[in-house]
Amino acid sequence: MAEPVLEARDLAVTFPARRGQGAARAVDDVNLALARGEVLALIGESGCGKSTLARALVGLIEPDRGEIRYDGKPLQRSRSGMREFRRHVQLVLQDPYGALNPRQNVHDAVAEGLRLHGQRAGLTRRVAEALEQVGMRPPEHFYDRYPHQLSGGQQQRVVIAGALTLGPEVLVADEPVSSLDASVRGEILKLFLSLRDRLGLAALVVSHDLGLAWNIADRVAVMYLGRIVELGTVEEVLLRPQHPYTRALLDAVPSTEEKESTAVLRGEPPDPTAIPAGCRFHPRCPLRATLPEDAAQRCLTDIPVLPAAVGDHQVACVHSDLAARPPLPVADPSEVTT
Repeated sequence: MAEPVLEARDLAVTFPARRGQGAARAVDDVNLALARGEVLALIGESGCGKSTLARALVGLIEPDRGEIRYDGKPLQRSRSGMREFRRHVQLVLQDPYGALNPRQNVHDAVAEGLRLHGQRAGLTRRVAEALEQVGMRPPEHFYDRYPHQLSGGQQQRVVIAGALTLGPEVLVADEPVSSLDASVRGEILKLFLSLRDRLGLAALVVSHDLGLAWNIADRVAVMYLGRIVELGTVEEVLLRPQHPYTRALLDAVPSTEEKESTAVLRGEPPDPTAIPAGCRFHPRCPLRATLPEDAAQRCLTDIPVLPAAVGDHQVACVHSDLAARPPLPVADPSEVTT
C-alpha cells in the first residue's frame, strides 16, 4: 500500500477506573492505515472500541500510547497542530440531528467550520458549493431551513456538507446511516462513494452493519474487544473469513441459500475492565470447542497479533489455518444488518 493518509501505530486508549470497576482498555495496540481515496470499513459488535478508535483518529481522544500519523507525519497536539489537522480530517457523527444546532439554519451550520478557522472570504459561495456536492440543490432553497424542517437524510447531508467546506482529505464516519430509514441509507452510502470518486476523499466508516461494508468498502477491519482481529479486502474478509469471530458474524447473516452454521456466536463480549488472558475471544470462540486439548490450551495462553505484512489478508488467531473455510454463500449483503 502507498504511504497512508491517516494511520494509527500501536494505539492504545484506556478509560480510568470508576464506580468500583477497573480501568477499561477500549483500544489496545491497534495498527491501522487508511490509503488515499480508500474506503475502509471498521466493523464489530457494540462496545468493541470502534467509536473510541474513530475519535482517537480525529484527535478528540488522546491515546495512552502510540501515535496518530497524518500524511506521513506524527500528529502535533499543540493548538495550532490540532487546528491544522482538523482541516484535513473531519468527523461525521451517527446522529445528524444531535450533531446540528437546532438554533442554526442550514447556511450557518455548514459555514460554522469556515468561521471557526477564520475563513470568511466567499463564505456563502463555499457553503453553496458544499451543499451542491452533497446533492442539496438548489442550495439557496435550504439556507434558511432549520434541522427540524429537514428529513433525516437531509440532516446527514448538511452534516457532511459542513465537513466538506474545509476541503478535507479524510472523513471518519461513525455509524453514518444507523439512525436513518432504510430507504435513505442507500442514498447516503452512494454519496460517500461519489465523494470518493469526485473529490478523492478517503473514508473510515465505522459500522456494525456487514451489508454497509460489502456495499461501500474497499477493505474491512474487524474489531473485537479493543483489537483488530482481521483485516483485508472486502472480498477476502467477507467471502473468505479466517478469524472465528468474523466467521461467526457472517454465519449469523440470513441467506437465501441453505448453509450449515458452523460458528455460532454466543453470549456477550467480556467486560473491557477484565479482558481474558491469551486470546480475548476464547470464551466465546466456536472453533476452540472443536480443537484437541493441547491446541485449545494455546487459546488461553497465547496472545494472537496481526502479522506485520501490509496489504495482505491478515488475521490474529493462533489457529488461523484451522479457522479458514471455503467461501461462504453470501445472499444480498446490502439488505443485511447484524
